[in-house]
Amino acid sequence: MTQTSKLFVLGIVGSPRRSGNTETLVDKILNGAEEAGAYIEKVILNKLEIKPCQACNSCYKTGNCAQDDDMPVLLKKMEKSEIWVLGTPIYWWGPTAQFKAFLDRWYHPKHKEFNKKRVILVIPLGGGHERYARHTVGMFEDIFNYLSINLLEKILAPGFDKRGEVRNNPELLKRAYDAGKNSVENIIK
Repeated sequence: MTQTSKLFVLGIVGSPRRSGNTETLVDKILNGAEEAGAYIEKVILNKLEIKPCQACNSCYKTGNCAQDDDMPVLLKKMEKSEIWVLGTPIYWWGPTAQFKAFLDRWYHPKHKEFNKKRVILVIPLGGGHERYARHTVGMFEDIFNYLSINLLEKILAPGFDKRGEVRNNPELLKRAYDAGKNSVENIIK
């Protein structure tokens, strides 16, 4: 990366609840990344039309997904970004439906371009213990290993059920901010 180019950090919020715990933590990470000199962008999955994968293998046969939705635009953003901030709350021991539909659409020939991407994972949950996120964390870790994606940091926030409740936890907010800032600074060095 040259001195004149800017690192691109993409935040992807999988919560349907606006201004909630997931979005608040993703925002803090993006603020830290921006402070360190990165260009940032945030995408709210619930505002996009992302249809579920139909397992038709059209993407492998033609190079294009058979679905006509917002996923191709999002994939382009993912390809050009160096760091992804992926956020989803836990719903029934898994990611939200919006996030799972998005994640399932990673199954396509272009997923090879995700190789060596970097991720900060954000998972707030109402349950009071991190074990409630174990299936989701394990799923992400397996996917990241399979695609050679580097998990920079996991920010798990158990016990936050009410909308925006994480705003009352300065330590967690600082941890999120520092994760964004430090991740960018470590790449720029």
